Amino acid sequence: MARIVAQVWGGKREGGNIGDYFFVVSRVMSKRYDLIVFDWDGTVMDSTAIIAGSIQSACRDLGLNVPDDETARHVIGLGLEQALRHAVPDAPETMYAPLVERYRHYFLAQDQAIPLFEGARDTIAELHEAGYALGVATGKSRAGLERALESSGMKHYFHATRTADQTFSKPNPAMLFELMEELAVSAECTLMVGDTTHDVLLAQNAGVDALAVAFGAHPAAQLQALQPLALLDDFVQLRAWFKANA
Repeated sequence: MARIVAQVWGGKREGGNIGDYFFVVSRVMSKRYDLIVFDWDGTVMDSTAIIAGSIQSACRDLGLNVPDDETARHVIGLGLEQALRHAVPDAPETMYAPLVERYRHYFLAQDQAIPLFEGARDTIAELHEAGYALGVATGKSRAGLERALESSGMKHYFHATRTADQTFSKPNPAMLFELMEELAVSAECTLMVGDTTHDVLLAQNAGVDALAVAFGAHPAAQLQALQPLALLDDFVQLRAWFKANA
């Protein structure tokens, strides 16, 4: 795709003949993507430790096996009940509903104070200013994402969002399919940015390019094994990548 960043104009040179006109042709910059979709937890918001800790505390309260840090972090990005079933697979079926409630008790006590990653706001604001369509595809609930967008002051940057209670959870491609349809953008003009293998697989399942960040929930080696376009260490690198490649 391309975008025009200067208007075509022309004029007659001073003292020249009637046909002696000069023109400045518009400069056209190549634009590889029209839509950039971000995961939220662990990608935009620094919530990984709080989510993992809330899972562990909820299990402890209910006398269930407490998952280790790696297991608790691995399920971040999935829908809540799906995440808890993966994190605590041996819990009795009747315990998952109370487990969800205990998790929410711990998470909601802290979620208003969770910060964005350093550089996240400026990077997303810059993309918005540059004319990209921006989306969110997250394992959060609709209510949870709305709280996060409002408390962080980031809501106005995003043109469309999808949550795990609206549609199928990652890595099912439904979130991206729905966002692309809503914003009328093709798969080849869409980029997914996330911190988990669930995000990279979501993108691959939707036929969309994936960019991975190594500062969230999943280890860099697991992300790199899925061969995203790039694996970046912070928003300084992410911002530079967008400028050079998006």
